[in-house]
Amino acid sequence: MKKDFYEILGISKGADAAEIKKAYRKSAIKYHPDKNPGDKEAEENFKLAAEAYEVLSDPQKKAKYDQYGHQAFDGAGGFGGGHGGMNMDDIFSQFGDIFGGGFGGGFGGGRSSGPRRTKGSNLRIKVKLTLEEIANGVEKKVKVKRKVQAQGVSYKTCSTCNGQGQVMRVTNTILGRMQSASTCPTCGGTGQLLDKKPADADSQGMIQEDETVAIKIPAGVVDGMQLKVSNKGNDAPGNSVPGDLIVAIEEIEHEFLKREGENLHYDLYISFSEAVLGVSKDIEAVNGKVRIKLEEGIQSGKILRLKGKGIPSLNGYGNGDLLVHVNVWTPKTLNKEQKQFFESNLGDDNFAPSPEKSDKSFFEKVKDMFS
Repeated sequence: MKKDFYEILGISKGADAAEIKKAYRKSAIKYHPDKNPGDKEAEENFKLAAEAYEVLSDPQKKAKYDQYGHQAFDGAGGFGGGHGGMNMDDIFSQFGDIFGGGFGGGFGGGRSSGPRRTKGSNLRIKVKLTLEEIANGVEKKVKVKRKVQAQGVSYKTCSTCNGQGQVMRVTNTILGRMQSASTCPTCGGTGQLLDKKPADADSQGMIQEDETVAIKIPAGVVDGMQLKVSNKGNDAPGNSVPGDLIVAIEEIEHEFLKREGENLHYDLYISFSEAVLGVSKDIEAVNGKVRIKLEEGIQSGKILRLKGKGIPSLNGYGNGDLLVHVNVWTPKTLNKEQKQFFESNLGDDNFAPSPEKSDKSFFEKVKDMFS
């Protein structure tokens, strides 16, 4: 089980942005590879701290994490793998400015030498899911157009930086000669330049190809949630890593069931006669029909709760419930005999409203639903 991000940084859930940044810097300094050479455990803690900070420093990611935990980013089939798969180059390029001075003239500066690995752009798609697919989890196969490096593309070493990705500058100051490194302006830090490419490739040696990607979507996702499939976005030229495929979930509205978080609602309409005599009814549930028995004299507005017949929790905390709302249908047209029957019972005590103390009002039922 993955360790809690707040625990990794040693902060509480109520920590503000400044506290999160301070805690991350403290952990990064403690476990920095330059300070712990050859220590695999320290390197792993360094990566975990960066992973935690990447999520908690982003208000939107933090909100999703607070609501869904690791499941918000980690799903079956590679979702969220980009967080746990961060390498040192990713960390220093994203968060190097946080470290401040120290460690070789710019914290982590010694590790940023050499060619920079670029990352391809992300791709975004929308996947529509039925309520049944959301309840059970599903694997979807989608076709995406990805930019990939064309066959026959070759690169040559950048002559400006000699493949280092950086150029050194020496300046004279009142303190003496100072040497500094900056990203190579010719190759953009990759250390390579395009040498040969086929005619159908673009100026960077890339072509577009269709690829079928299998996406495993866990049960319990919600409309608007975004999942990530690592390394299924566009490639980038040269010594690069692919971007990610961002999958936006769109829930298809069910014909009979209404979703409210992990609970489902179903409106059941019964006749006046069925309400008086009691009846068994087949109702729609997310995984097929369910038979329920209605007692004699059931009242309109009664809510029957079917435990565990709702949507699974994304965090694995069981299933929600199916709430059946009973509605007694009052006939609008009657024949002569039917009308006479009801007229003859207008004064009958059995037909007079007589709610018991246990019968909750509409407002009490609404209050119970949201409590």
